[in-house]
Amino acid sequence: MLVHLRRSVVISIIFLVVLGLIYPLAGTGLSQLLFRHQADGSLTAYGSTLIGQQWSGPRWFQGRPDGTVLTTGPGGVLVSGTNQPGPRSKTLEKAVAKQAALLRKEGIVPTNDLVTTSGSLVDPDISPADAYAQVNAVAAARHLPASTVRRLVATHVHTKELGFLGADYVTVLELNEVLARLG
Repeated sequence: MLVHLRRSVVISIIFLVVLGLIYPLAGTGLSQLLFRHQADGSLTAYGSTLIGQQWSGPRWFQGRPDGTVLTTGPGGVLVSGTNQPGPRSKTLEKAVAKQAALLRKEGIVPTNDLVTTSGSLVDPDISPADAYAQVNAVAAARHLPASTVRRLVATHVHTKELGFLGADYVTVLELNEVLARLG
């Protein structure tokens, strides 16, 4: 009986060390070695390309409105939560009307995605149509030719994975980082 108990304890300790320490550390080490940028959260000077940032326009391209996000300060997201109102919600109707009015005031023709939140509430990407809808307002605010800003958008369109998975998209953070370098 004592022999079986001892074997059980020894095998439990071995599995604890192998699966609880060695395996996770090996996975972390390999990800840092092979995919350092992604393992560190895809961070850039202005935030993560995986989480949508708040940009106030019209000097910047704007992403979809964010949902409930609690932060520790600039760039420090603690938690994001879901609070998706239904299609008949008066709260949603008011939020969409408010966002549309804000965009019109900035000289941007509102699109559906620019006035509604995404499923994750912190989507970092917009469709090319949403980016092109903002070209004239951004160009005017930055005193740049609209053709230059339009070309900038065109060079930052990510196409479908493998040519057929998903949809074309533009990462707002990448686009705005280029605008920041332009001055």
